[in-house]
Amino acid sequence: MATQLSAISFISAPAFVGLRDGGGLIWLSYELALPIAVLLMLWRLLPTLHQSGVVSVYDFLERRFERSTRLLISFVFQLSRSFATAIMIYAISLILQGTMGLEQWHSIVVIGVITLIYSAMGGMKAVVFGDAVQMIIILAGALTCLFVALDVIGGVDAALALIDSDRLEAVNVGSLGLNGNDFGLLPMLFGGIVLYASYYGCDQSEAQRSLSAHSVKDLRKVMYTVALSRFPITVIYCTTGLVIGALVLNTPSLAAQIPAEQPDWMMPVFIINYLPEGVIGLLVVAIMAAAMSSLSSAINSLAAVTTEDFCRYKGHEPSDDEYMRFARTAGIGWGLVTLVLSLFAGDIAPTIIEAINKIGSVFYGPVLATFLLGIHSKTITAKAANIGLLLGVFSNTFLWLSDNPIFWFWWNAIGFAVTVLSGHLANRLIPTSNKATPQASFAGLNTRMIVVLLIWSAVLLYICFNLSAWLA
Repeated sequence: MATQLSAISFISAPAFVGLRDGGGLIWLSYELALPIAVLLMLWRLLPTLHQSGVVSVYDFLERRFERSTRLLISFVFQLSRSFATAIMIYAISLILQGTMGLEQWHSIVVIGVITLIYSAMGGMKAVVFGDAVQMIIILAGALTCLFVALDVIGGVDAALALIDSDRLEAVNVGSLGLNGNDFGLLPMLFGGIVLYASYYGCDQSEAQRSLSAHSVKDLRKVMYTVALSRFPITVIYCTTGLVIGALVLNTPSLAAQIPAEQPDWMMPVFIINYLPEGVIGLLVVAIMAAAMSSLSSAINSLAAVTTEDFCRYKGHEPSDDEYMRFARTAGIGWGLVTLVLSLFAGDIAPTIIEAINKIGSVFYGPVLATFLLGIHSKTITAKAANIGLLLGVFSNTFLWLSDNPIFWFWWNAIGFAVTVLSGHLANRLIPTSNKATPQASFAGLNTRMIVVLLIWSAVLLYICFNLSAWLA
């Protein structure tokens, strides 16, 4: 949970709501998917992975299929996570650029060096400690900015009078996301379900927390908390964005400090202009400390997966010293790769929060489909699963590169469907001597949890449909 409330959420969620053309509370539609995604994950996915006793989610795929499937999905994870980590670095660099006047590449180098030292010296202890305090730090910073902005504007009523009514719309039922119109309810709901289920259930950087739960009961509590708490937290970010965005749009001198077509500068510019100097320093240090947790966790995950999957190759079992040297080298290597990629992160989408979800949408559907094929089908072979995964990723990559008008949130569902269908088709058409190795599946839901999450989902839908009328 905490790693999702990083500098990206603090900087870019308010910017999307307050300044992005076509933005606003429509981002809340994304959160409607989470309760349903949690139901999907706890139906079979997470309990099965937990009960299998694996440390890495990719261990499960190797048991169910073969090593080739593990290596393939591991490569997909490393590719997607490296881009996502680069976007995180870019997000933090905006804070340093906006508050300290550094150039972009200077900021990125500073962040990279600090992260590598932090991760190497603190190890997983630093990561765990950072996660424990990150959510509190980021939320406190967002609330501080919100209250300061309200004070500058003159209160809640004055702020509501300044906010563009179009930004108060939290649901767009008129757009299917097929003709260039983005952020419709259906693509954000169905695409969001797949994205959330894959992120929390199949992404090693998040799933490792679920796998470490003592029991399925504890696992259920963790996901239950995530499902119920994310929406209120997102509302805090969105409210902050609405108020600060209204202030910026009605203060020409402030708006002039934000580069054209870069709404992510909104929060850094507001901080440097309106917060007291001591508070600025405290907030920047707090955000940096919290962000180090996210970055070191991501780099450690990349290094761990690389080391585990590509160091212990067939016919050679490395010594402990060789293993540690490889792990350190992998960590440094991934750190350098993400630093280079971060220089181009600002070109992916209008805002950072869109960019990181757009990158994930290429991969998350096919990855989730591969895991569910392994859990629910007892006959799918490794070759069929591999073909399905590759075709799912290729189809989404084609949609991106072809500049197709289909909204990128749909890529999650499209990649999922292509992987499932092509996997089953390949299983029928391609003869193979490899036999499937069925794995036992487990359920993690109870009636009470199903009822509560369905009711919560209905409540969120009701709130989103009526929010603009309540605030008008």
